[in-house]
Amino acid sequence: MSSTAERRFREELALLLQKNVSVQTSSGKTYHGILAGVEFESFSICLANAKDETGKNIPKLFLSGKSVLEIRGEGQSFDLKALAERLDRLFPKMVRIVEEAGVIIVMDKIRVSEKGIIEGSGPAAERVQKVYTEFMGDRAKG
Repeated sequence: MSSTAERRFREELALLLQKNVSVQTSSGKTYHGILAGVEFESFSICLANAKDETGKNIPKLFLSGKSVLEIRGEGQSFDLKALAERLDRLFPKMVRIVEEAGVIIVMDKIRVSEKGIIEGSGPAAERVQKVYTEFMGDRAKG
């Protein structure tokens, strides 16, 4: 695999960290939980708050990369780029995305994630919050 393709693959997998996933194993079992960790050399993974097919809760589940057939992100993914584009209309050339952290930085002082504003205050932060609230409302409408 080329280094660029491999890097992108790892980045995509890293974006699933701390997100709900479904994992199918080579033994035919399926687990649902939060992707808590990935060991990139072997692609072994750790699920937190996992559940098996019977609904049994497993607080921490470690799976060997050899047994993992498929990892699926569950739920609607958050579109950082779309929110950043909206924010850029209000704050031209003052918006940047830090994808690996799942954060948008506005004016180098306001940080917003899929959960809302995580850093920053004042009138500019209030405007960012308004854009975020409208974005989430539009997203809920479909």
